Amino acid sequence: MSTPTQTRTKPASGSKQRQSAPPSPAQSNSSVRMGDARKYQAWVAKAAKQPMVLETVDLGPLGMEEVEVKVEHSGLCHSDLSVLNNDWGMSQYPAILGHEVIGRISAIGPNAKGLKVGQRVGIGWSSGSCMHCHQCMSGSHHLCPQVQFTIVGHRGGFASHIRSHWAWAFPIPDTLNSADAGPLLCGGITVFSPLAMYAKPTDRVGVIGIGGLGHMAVKFAAAYGCEVTAFTSSESTFDDAKRFGAHHVVVSKDSAAIKTLGGHFDLLISTVNVKLDWDALIGTLAPNGRLHVVGAVLEPIPVAAFSLIMGQRSVSGSPTGSPVAIETMLEFASRHNIVPQTEHFPMRQINEAFARLEAGKARYRIVLDADF
Repeated sequence: MSTPTQTRTKPASGSKQRQSAPPSPAQSNSSVRMGDARKYQAWVAKAAKQPMVLETVDLGPLGMEEVEVKVEHSGLCHSDLSVLNNDWGMSQYPAILGHEVIGRISAIGPNAKGLKVGQRVGIGWSSGSCMHCHQCMSGSHHLCPQVQFTIVGHRGGFASHIRSHWAWAFPIPDTLNSADAGPLLCGGITVFSPLAMYAKPTDRVGVIGIGGLGHMAVKFAAAYGCEVTAFTSSESTFDDAKRFGAHHVVVSKDSAAIKTLGGHFDLLISTVNVKLDWDALIGTLAPNGRLHVVGAVLEPIPVAAFSLIMGQRSVSGSPTGSPVAIETMLEFASRHNIVPQTEHFPMRQINEAFARLEAGKARYRIVLDADF
């Protein structure tokens, strides 16, 4: 579990939490800064598929409920590449990418709660939500219709500083290393969420793809107590998959091997963004089994209704997770010493790092270290 310094301030048992009053002018200092515009450095994508350039940016006044974080490390996720290339058709340029950020709070708006200047925090795929809709009020902030993606219409973490709503800045447990924890905030919660929602420790879980997402899924599922089978397209990752915790490894292109797994899995998590033999994979599900998709495959997934109906099977998907889910994931990762396998680049080599990711050479997550 996290120590008290790692979590937001909570009331003592049996007591009522008091609403914090805004600081008076006499109390205001650099930790609670409003109304001043400061300039920072950031790597900016001017257009789709173009190299990023270092620029000075003006973040404007700090919002009343915002925190500002001085970036130390920022993971490079495949979603950054997709947004750079506008693969999803929703990119906005100029763009500052980077949404797996670790750093320390450098300033806090007067209405921010439970955080302090100097505290180590992380910011992931989302950096804000409306805080008043049905989804937010029921704890599913990540499903808010107005959720703010950190790298679309917002300045991300390949920069000297980043800002977010206080509820989306997460204290990092002391046992997690700053240099490697960043990818947990997007990739980690993406694969942890279906396990938390649908798996039991006695379940048989399959993970399709042993890449940036999949290798973390294997680690989480193994730590959860599941029997884990890794599906990989390359035999070169067999040893890695077992090292990450897989009990069995199958070549995903081996139709005969997949057939032998008919009716086997309680949960199958697909982490890849390529077309697969979906009928064959659904055939590996046990009765009441579930195929859960977290890899953003752009082609439609054809599903034969009869195979779902007769086995009472399901196909589902999910994005990242709520603030509470992310804090729970961080506590679980801390307890079980789960961190991604990473490669590091100085942030000034950001374009080289993107090229390595796009070439499929990353093993298994890339992290950019701030060097401003």
